[in-house]
Amino acid sequence: MKSANELLELLDLKIIAPSQFEGISKTIGSPHVFGGQVLAQSVNAAYKTITNGRILHSLHAYFLEAGDLKIPIVFEVNEVRDGGSFSTRRVLASQNGKAIFILAASFHKAEEGHDHQIEMNTNLKQPEELLSWTEMLARYGSVLPKITKHFLEIERPIEFKPVEVINPLKQENLPPYSNIWFKLKTPIADADLATKQQILTYISDYNILAAALLPHASEAHFGNTQMASLDHSMWFFRDFDYDDWMLYSIETPNASSARGFAKGNIFSRDGKLIACVAQEGLMRPMVKKQD
Repeated sequence: MKSANELLELLDLKIIAPSQFEGISKTIGSPHVFGGQVLAQSVNAAYKTITNGRILHSLHAYFLEAGDLKIPIVFEVNEVRDGGSFSTRRVLASQNGKAIFILAASFHKAEEGHDHQIEMNTNLKQPEELLSWTEMLARYGSVLPKITKHFLEIERPIEFKPVEVINPLKQENLPPYSNIWFKLKTPIADADLATKQQILTYISDYNILAAALLPHASEAHFGNTQMASLDHSMWFFRDFDYDDWMLYSIETPNASSARGFAKGNIFSRDGKLIACVAQEGLMRPMVKKQD
């Protein structure tokens, strides 16, 4: 999957019955369905039942089972409520009749009101000063750990440029935050806000849980830690475009009880706060097998 159009095709579900839709999966390097994919496909399913022009403002989801990449996912939408200003939808995703994911989403009619936001950190390196994942693979692929190299080799429609570059060969605990610039590799023409939100939902599951490993990087990594998203929440604030780099600013306030928590703010390059994200995930140390 190389282009934004291929991503849109993946997210746009097939109608199989009233309020029931079907989608396929594509890997991002994991043996299971990518959480961002099922999140965005569920948003697509919910939007297909919104006929009053309302726009998604929040979603809250739970990952129940690991999805099988080879089996189509069925999405069933429950039209919970259409009120005077808000519409609520519940989406259940399943494979072979077994629930793997559930999402609640709220849509709001256009209204005017008070406006404020936090400021973006302007002291960060700009994308032009940084290496992308693609460039890192080309430059350091021969010395990268096998699991990292394999992940970077997967073709994606998004380019990522981390501000804080982590040396996987140097094991040391790191500050509990990360900043990543991202941009679509190919433009999307005349996309409406609903479509842009679905793409942003897909992207929002990249990088966020990995931040919870940073304060434990001297001993914890993807090779010895079982990682899996447990839940995901997202709030959408403003319209935006994908014609320039965007910043995903992530911090991890807590890890305990084999779970890690992280939250992030997504900004346009000119500092407009587009969305906020929060996720908790499994972060379970793996016990080494005895010889």
